[in-house]
Amino acid sequence: MHKYENIAAPVIKRLPRYYRFLGELMDNGITRISSKELSSRMGLTASQIRQDLNCFGGFGQQGYGYSVEGLYKEIGHILGLDHNYNAILIGAGNLGKAVATHMSFEKRGFKLIGIFDNDPMKVGTVIRNISVSDLNELESFCKDNHTDAAIFCVPKSAVPAIADTLYGLGVRSFWNFSHYDLSIRYKDIIVENVHLNDSLMILCYKISDANDEPENNKRKNKD
Repeated sequence: MHKYENIAAPVIKRLPRYYRFLGELMDNGITRISSKELSSRMGLTASQIRQDLNCFGGFGQQGYGYSVEGLYKEIGHILGLDHNYNAILIGAGNLGKAVATHMSFEKRGFKLIGIFDNDPMKVGTVIRNISVSDLNELESFCKDNHTDAAIFCVPKSAVPAIADTLYGLGVRSFWNFSHYDLSIRYKDIIVENVHLNDSLMILCYKISDANDEPENNKRKNKD
């Protein structure tokens, strides 16, 4: 049984946001904060914050509030950021290069140890002080280097064969930027899907919905 198996998914999804806000508070020299003050900054209710944190034992003191640094470290520990999981990245194109270059892997619980591509023009180039390896070397690399997670920054069509290879090598955790649904193919993996197009379409919907609202109100008034 997992330690936090019964914690609701929305609570887990809010933890990185807590972590980010607390980090900003530390940067601003704030040492303690109440749930009410934190709620006003984050747009959540104080009750919601207390309920979320109580899922992990609760970290505040009545009349004192929360130690910003203490809570920051506790949430980081809950998220597993004090681990140093080895990750490899598949795909050194524009997206893969951006992910490799701009993500703070070391501050997010991971160490990027390898980058792979099948384009001869990309193989041998250096990204984040890592030389891009030929995809044909993936199997030998993973046999020589323990790999905890793989990051997919490749087209959907390329994923099945690569995923089969990694799965056969014992890799069970994936950060997936492709549109391939890994969880259908493999039932015992951990996967976090990143759908940038979905996010953009949701933004489009929200804008459209907001722009349609006055027109909807006009119709109601006429009726």
